[in-house]
Amino acid sequence: MQPDQLARGTAYDGQIRIFAAVSTGLVGQLQRRHQLWPVATAALGRTVTVTAMMGLMQDEGKVMVQVQGDGPLGQIMADADAEGHARGYVQHPHVHRPLNDQGKLDVAGAVGSGFLYVLKDFGTGEPYRGSVPLVSGEIGEDFTYYFTVSEQIPSAVGVGVLVNPDLSVQAAGGWIIQRLPGADDEVVERVIERVGQLPPVSSMVAEGIGAEQLLERVAGPEGKPCVHQVVPLTFFCTCSRQRVQGMLRALGRDEVQSILQEQGMAEIHCHFCNERYVFDKEELEQFLAEWNE
Repeated sequence: MQPDQLARGTAYDGQIRIFAAVSTGLVGQLQRRHQLWPVATAALGRTVTVTAMMGLMQDEGKVMVQVQGDGPLGQIMADADAEGHARGYVQHPHVHRPLNDQGKLDVAGAVGSGFLYVLKDFGTGEPYRGSVPLVSGEIGEDFTYYFTVSEQIPSAVGVGVLVNPDLSVQAAGGWIIQRLPGADDEVVERVIERVGQLPPVSSMVAEGIGAEQLLERVAGPEGKPCVHQVVPLTFFCTCSRQRVQGMLRALGRDEVQSILQEQGMAEIHCHFCNERYVFDKEELEQFLAEWNE
């Protein structure tokens, strides 16, 4: 199995840019951390994979994505940075749906209707915010619509997750192809034709190709692709016991005293990584003692 990676490059003499991701390990870790059922694995895996490629579009900062549908999965959250770190969670991980008419996981039915929200924090001031209605709930089509309408960049997005019968992830990955300013209409037509002929991205990843090879496969030999960057893609959560301890202290003496009296302990749950941080009675009493000094 190829390592998880992100790749970005150009094709057709710089008229087209392409991003590719192999995310099998990342999506597999999310499945295990959150004990996801298959349709939740597919929906979250697709969302995180595209979000990771969007992170690579930035030189710095973070991209945060929210898929807010009215289907049984509820909210899907993902974020990623420019260094290949990504994470995510789904509100209701234990959702079962019958297979759709194509015999595939019914991601659209599990997501439902709603909106796709994107926040890009460049770390330099006011973040960029964009949103579009969900056009299908299939995730790839929804991001295609987002790029084209909200960011005004004609794009195509392919993303997929292949789930094994034992709930583990066999393959996951994705690609984004975008028209750059000044691209010839003839080139765009060839790209559209090429994209329409591609097999499912999860099938290509299952063959064992890496992100760089996936990018080249999407472009095709005619596009003469040039790969500019390849980075590892890894799960990374910003939470830690020290950080959660700081959050508890920030609540103030009275609030911590109330928690101690009512519950005798404090438990903080991180939705992104599913870690639980427990602070027992002695630790809370220590916090109070420090405030009294």
